[in-house]
Amino acid sequence: MKQINRYIDSVFYSQDDILEAVLISIKENGMRSISVSPSTGKLLTLLVSMSGAKSVLEIGALGGYSGICLARGFDRSGTLTSLELMESYAKLANTNLSKAGFGSQVSYLIGPALQSLEQLVSDNRQFDFFFIDADKENYENYLNYCIRLAENGALIVCDNVLAKGSVADESAEPERHTEFMKKFNETVANHPQLESVLIPIGDGLTVSKVKK
Repeated sequence: MKQINRYIDSVFYSQDDILEAVLISIKENGMRSISVSPSTGKLLTLLVSMSGAKSVLEIGALGGYSGICLARGFDRSGTLTSLELMESYAKLANTNLSKAGFGSQVSYLIGPALQSLEQLVSDNRQFDFFFIDADKENYENYLNYCIRLAENGALIVCDNVLAKGSVADESAEPERHTEFMKKFNETVANHPQLESVLIPIGDGLTVSKVKK
């Protein structure tokens, strides 16, 4: 899987100074280097663009790498709402999004994501694109909230669903969240309100279309 992803990145990804600067800032701030892969980021941009999404919700900002990729997919009328537990992470992400030219189109809700999601439901907010890349134990809870917040036909994209390949390879060393991801993938695949597929790029993405 690593070999395949290295090949994909080598062929389809070109030098991107803005995203490289984000990765450097993440290291300089002592944060974990767990941003999406370059090709995953490019796919996020394409999915937002192809779907025509205007209102994007991201769960898990980290340093803003995925946020920039998402924002690159919409036009000047598009907005990104990003949920982040850590205020320092949200500040760095906001700085990086601003440097990339999207400062006026992004807003951050800081604190536990489930609380922020409940507030968004109370505010009757709706979104047409979602990206989930946060604590794996709550993925199913996040998914359920996203469906409640989704416009009909919205896309929900979830990262790390292959858990470094351990969900499919029984001989692989299991990750801490391997079993969570196995259960989550089954839930997504069989959910009556979703039409879904798993794309083995980066650490695996499920892409789902919401049917209301």
